[in-house]
Amino acid sequence: MMTLSGGSEFDEYAADYESALAAGLSISGESSQYFARARIRWLTGCLRELKASPRSALDFGCGTGSAAPILAELMKVDSITGLDVSARCLDAAKQKYGSQRTQFQLLDDYRPCEAIELAYCNGVFHHVPVRERTAAIDYIYRALRPRGLFAFWENNPLNPGTRYVMRRIPFDRDAVPLRAAEARRMLRTGGFEILRTDFLFIFPKMLHWLRWIEPSLAKLPLGAQYQVLCRKA
Repeated sequence: MMTLSGGSEFDEYAADYESALAAGLSISGESSQYFARARIRWLTGCLRELKASPRSALDFGCGTGSAAPILAELMKVDSITGLDVSARCLDAAKQKYGSQRTQFQLLDDYRPCEAIELAYCNGVFHHVPVRERTAAIDYIYRALRPRGLFAFWENNPLNPGTRYVMRRIPFDRDAVPLRAAEARRMLRTGGFEILRTDFLFIFPKMLHWLRWIEPSLAKLPLGAQYQVLCRKA
């Protein structure tokens, strides 16, 4: 069992979570779905390079569940388990995306049992209090099978656009972001082997014609978000 702070806070935003997120991201000219698909498409390419085809996925901090259908579509996983601390967000997720293939549970109700092949989280750890982050990493570690993969996505605080967008989103204003180097140290300490770090989302929609060069810049800390892809050692 594990308890994280913040459930009641996100219960408060459950009804208008997506609209608040959309309002914050509107400065980029793109929707949250654009970013969600791009993240999972990038991850799918990374897994293809590793010749990895996970059949089960854990969405840690799934919110209202919007990543689940994209994981199912692009990664072809057989089962998805979405976990969150907010009962109201999970109610919305179950209503819209719940199925035999996709289950949603409260974090406290799930029992990690080394069964999951891929863990995924996006923009979750800046909401986890610093003192609780080690326990959250351990929880994910215990959920993964040996040599299971973890795609850790976070907002890049080195990017001024990211900081501006976070100030525009009510539930992000008081969050404590972490740099990629901090994330890698935390993951290594938690028993993970770091495979790669990539930075995405440099150009807003008005400069979309430059996006073709973003993959070649992915190793530079320029993008609005980063992924640390790691493996349970």
